[in-house]
Amino acid sequence: MGAERLSDTRALSVDGMTRVWLDSTEWNCCGDPFTLNDEVDFVVHRRTPSDEFVRDLGAELAATVGAFERRHPQATTNDRVQGRATRIQIVLQDTVTRSSPRHPGYGAPRDDANPVDVGLPPSSLGDRGGAVFLGLRPSRWMRVSKPVPHAVELIPTDAVPGERHESHGPVSVDGPDGPEPGEQRVRVRRGWLVDVDQTKR
Repeated sequence: MGAERLSDTRALSVDGMTRVWLDSTEWNCCGDPFTLNDEVDFVVHRRTPSDEFVRDLGAELAATVGAFERRHPQATTNDRVQGRATRIQIVLQDTVTRSSPRHPGYGAPRDDANPVDVGLPPSSLGDRGGAVFLGLRPSRWMRVSKPVPHAVELIPTDAVPGERHESHGPVSVDGPDGPEPGEQRVRVRRGWLVDVDQTKR
């Protein structure tokens, strides 16, 4: 199954058909797997996209989504999308990972007396701001990942969660005093678009 251009998508929330967004963050921790043509029942968190969704994934993709599902809604809701899953697409997005110095040091709170540029001897057991490190100090660098706006690809699939279709660069082992790791651009799975026929129940 090949990738699909965003220009091929269409708004789906008419004539008993609704396109539902499933977020990979929530489905990575819980959610019952399902396949194409299965009966599904999604709790709807919202019917309109958030500003963050539009900014990261683009207005063109956002305009095709009729409901945004949430596994654990914060408030009680009776809004649901129920029916048969007639189409499933994986949404991939390019993400840039950069390194940032830990501040003020090693994941410690802001009032810590040992900033990152002060060398600390390794200890067999150290308590740093609620985090306990055994044997080794952590890297001086934090990894910060940001999505590349609109750098999105849709991959047809027949199951959720199904195949990952992600790309990952080489994993580096950062020593506590090592140089700044280089920038990496990888493709990650942001979620799924599921077309639900609510007339087929």
